[in-house]
Amino acid sequence: MILAVWGVISVANAAIAGQASFYTLRFLLGVAEAGFFPGMIFYLTLWFPRFYRARFTASFMTAVPLANIIGAPISGMLLGMNGSGGLAGWQWMFLLEGIPACILAFAVLKFLPDGPKDAPWLDQTEKQAIAARLAAEDATSHHSLGPALLDPRVLLLCPVGLGLSFGNYGVGLWLPQIVQSMGYSNLATGFIVAVPSVAGMGAMVFWGRSSDRHGERVKHVAAAALLAAVSLVIASLSGSNLAVLVALTFATVGIYSALPTFYSVPSMFLSGTAAAGGIALVNTFGTGLGGFLGPTVVGLLRQSTGGYGAGMQALAVGLAMAAGILLFLGQAGRRAARASAIIPESSP
Repeated sequence: MILAVWGVISVANAAIAGQASFYTLRFLLGVAEAGFFPGMIFYLTLWFPRFYRARFTASFMTAVPLANIIGAPISGMLLGMNGSGGLAGWQWMFLLEGIPACILAFAVLKFLPDGPKDAPWLDQTEKQAIAARLAAEDATSHHSLGPALLDPRVLLLCPVGLGLSFGNYGVGLWLPQIVQSMGYSNLATGFIVAVPSVAGMGAMVFWGRSSDRHGERVKHVAAAALLAAVSLVIASLSGSNLAVLVALTFATVGIYSALPTFYSVPSMFLSGTAAAGGIALVNTFGTGLGGFLGPTVVGLLRQSTGGYGAGMQALAVGLAMAAGILLFLGQAGRRAARASAIIPESSP
């Protein structure tokens, strides 16, 4: 249902005729997509034990850079269709890029079972083995929604998600304009923007596997976030276009590496309804608030300074803040490990 509504509203953006319709449809698009990402992260908890989730979350989230790799050049070509059929290039882009979501909504109903017990490709022994492993983990997790939403661990993860998404959306949404401001055409910009996504896709899978292999989450997320922060500072200070592009590529690698491992953290101590609600709350601060503030702050600073340097530095501060809070949270967990760990960091 989310995919279908999301696709229909995306297609409807081609009919935007003014400021009111733009803001209305953009708001409805955000409402439609709000439940998709936390829903998918929760879905993964129904299949995979907690100490395998970073790698599978990373595999799922490769769809983000892959969409940029494929979508950026296609978007550049679609913008070149300006005037075809009496439509502007941006209208063709919304029309043709919204339709696949509508189609995939029906594919989800057919190919994604509600859980292992409904999977036709698993035999009864395999279903029981998965259920037993997940049940053993659930015994040490929060199950109730109310206590989960008030859990200090969940509340402290909210600003971490905000900082990571602040950097992610700030870089991702402004990167095409940064590249285009260097003098590249729409088509060339699409291909150049795809390069950081290619690097980020490989890095996020490697980093997720590394996190699972070492049974560690906090330091993996913090290290990746700090790499992104340092890279953004370098990008803001460099006068060379090539150096800026290389630094932004490393920033993208850091952000993409941090996100999958980060979103596997709540399910380390939450399960069932609590996991669904906790992940959704963290994602609200991340994708919701961070997704709004990142591009907005960069835009305002660009408008006031005439360049992107100050915006890149602001994004770096947000990412460094996220790393600092998470390291504090991990340290608090280690201090309380003998009683009740704030964030379990090692596999049993």
